[in-house]
Amino acid sequence: MKLLSILILTFLLSGCFIFGDPVEFDETTGQSPQWILSRGEAYASNSDWPSAIKVLEKGEQRYPNSKLAPQFKLDLAYAYYRFSSDAEAIAMLDKFIRLYPNHPTVDYAFYLKGVVLFVDRGLFDKFTLQDISDRDVAPLKLSFQAFNIIVDRYPDSKYYDDSLIRMTYLMNKMAENEIHVARYYMKRKAYIAALNRAQFTLNEYPQTIHQEEALIIMISAYEFLGIKDLQRDTEKILKLNFPNSQFHTKDLQAQKKDWWNIWDSLYD
Repeated sequence: MKLLSILILTFLLSGCFIFGDPVEFDETTGQSPQWILSRGEAYASNSDWPSAIKVLEKGEQRYPNSKLAPQFKLDLAYAYYRFSSDAEAIAMLDKFIRLYPNHPTVDYAFYLKGVVLFVDRGLFDKFTLQDISDRDVAPLKLSFQAFNIIVDRYPDSKYYDDSLIRMTYLMNKMAENEIHVARYYMKRKAYIAALNRAQFTLNEYPQTIHQEEALIIMISAYEFLGIKDLQRDTEKILKLNFPNSQFHTKDLQAQKKDWWNIWDSLYD
């Protein structure tokens, strides 16, 4: 009798595969939006991001008009982010911002979007002359824009101060990128291209730490091009803004060194 029961059970279980794929268990079936949201947050609290995403996706799709629909989207975006699904996180945050532009937590949506795009991924630490074309700063610019929205629109947001700090970091990184490209052109003797990059850095990132080097590159490029009047004008700007700089004309002449070689030696 016991053997017969085992055979029947085995047949029934195998029948699921004979007559079709096994039905996937869905723990959210018949559950309320609050239950699903709480379940997703419980998984998230244990860093079980795949389970959190699976449950929250069900809730977000099943209850699009629920009063908890905005929270489903924010929790889901955060779970995507923690699971390194950045594209999905950005898409969900953009959806939230589009649907709920006046929501009390829209500042958090912009902040999280900036954080997702903020990831450096070692882009600047691994720079070489050979991979200069691979330096894509577009995500950093988008990150800056997201934080800038918080600073402009939500001065009372609890994310305001951190957004300012991140914006400063991003501005320095974007300026650093321009300077790296300018230095690359200087090494290739493409002086006009180097001038354009350095001038762009001065105009677009005036408060960054790379202003002195941008001026040095411009002075050096003018010197190599033989444009003495613009070289002298830029030297005056350097002296005015960086009075303690070691790269003033009289010091270089006394040492019989040129602008570019002394600066470039710092990076060899």
